[in-house]
Amino acid sequence: MDTCADTADAVTETTAPAWGAVFAMTLGVFGLITAEFLPASLLTPMALTLGVTEGMAGQTVTATAVVALFTSLVISVVTRNTDRRLVLLAFSVLLIGSNLLVAYAPNLTVMLLGRVLLGVAIGGFWTMSAATAMRLVPEAMVPRALSIIFSGVSVATVAAAPLGSYFGHLIGWRNVFLIATAIGVFALVWQWFTLPRMPSNGAARMGTLLKVMKRPAMRTGMVAVILVFTGHFAFFTYLRPFLETVTGVGVNGLSAMLLGFGIANFVGTSLAGFLLERNLRLMLLLMPLAMGAMALVLVTLGRAPVADAVLVSLWGMAFGCVPVAWTTWITRTVPDEAESGGGLIVAAVQLAITLGAAVGGVIFDASGATGVFVASAVVLLVAAATISMRLPAVAALPSGASAAPGLH
Repeated sequence: MDTCADTADAVTETTAPAWGAVFAMTLGVFGLITAEFLPASLLTPMALTLGVTEGMAGQTVTATAVVALFTSLVISVVTRNTDRRLVLLAFSVLLIGSNLLVAYAPNLTVMLLGRVLLGVAIGGFWTMSAATAMRLVPEAMVPRALSIIFSGVSVATVAAAPLGSYFGHLIGWRNVFLIATAIGVFALVWQWFTLPRMPSNGAARMGTLLKVMKRPAMRTGMVAVILVFTGHFAFFTYLRPFLETVTGVGVNGLSAMLLGFGIANFVGTSLAGFLLERNLRLMLLLMPLAMGAMALVLVTLGRAPVADAVLVSLWGMAFGCVPVAWTTWITRTVPDEAESGGGLIVAAVQLAITLGAAVGGVIFDASGATGVFVASAVVLLVAAATISMRLPAVAALPSGASAAPGLH
């Protein structure tokens, strides 16, 4: 115990970036997102084992998303007097507990309880990710740290569903969640030895969210975030029917294109840190502009499998930069309330996911996948215009690597 405390203090007192802690958080992210996505590939055997319909088993995904949304808005207040190191470690404990409950769930109720714990961990972690990155590395390196952390999402997005399905067939779905538990244990141990003490300032209150939201830059930023993510998720939700009905690809071609999207998304996330260190506002503008243009080109091309595959991959690369860019924007726009700002971003993204899927569904029923892509393009181009004309310039990064703030 004393050794761990000494290690944490040593990290706290140095001005060098705590990259070990950043990578430990990345593994934690990988564990969280993997656990979130696993039911998508294991739904049928899970439902069969528990004696429920697949629709009822699918509510495990809904429960996680709803709890994550609620948690993102209240976690900073609930934990306002707690060392952020302990809070982050608690999220890994919740991840482990969630996977164990799901792995040994005798019924749907216990499984839903496990997924609720996961929702708390996911919503809480994303809320604190920006503020934590600001305290682990010098200000000039925050975009790079965030791109590393978000790469855990990209890897999990690519790997969780296919690997979950493959191993579920070989060893059973319960054992897949036990493997996910082991990932959580590894992340917890790594975080225990690398995360420094990060005392809370105890300032967060429920009214803090409203105060942060009233800042002019935040209001414009939240509108832009909702537009960008709504446009993306409308596109992504109905990508498969577009590729099947318009592009005309079969199962193998579809799988290859989706894999290309995932790999390109990981590349985009990895490059984001270096690009954002140079010009954050330009990246915020160019990504939705490029994505909107690509959606229109996809609609215009029609049946062009090779060109469509390239465009889908480029879309994945562009979107890989988006979450990193907006999280970095929070660290520059409200550095004094990065946790509250992070909570608002998480809530906005969850709302955008709902809007993208719901409104996209209405458009899809009326005019097919092509109509959804046109609507997605319009929303993304409006987002780009909003950023260009209404979003204030953000503070430039310092030329040198100053000491990481908040390590007392």
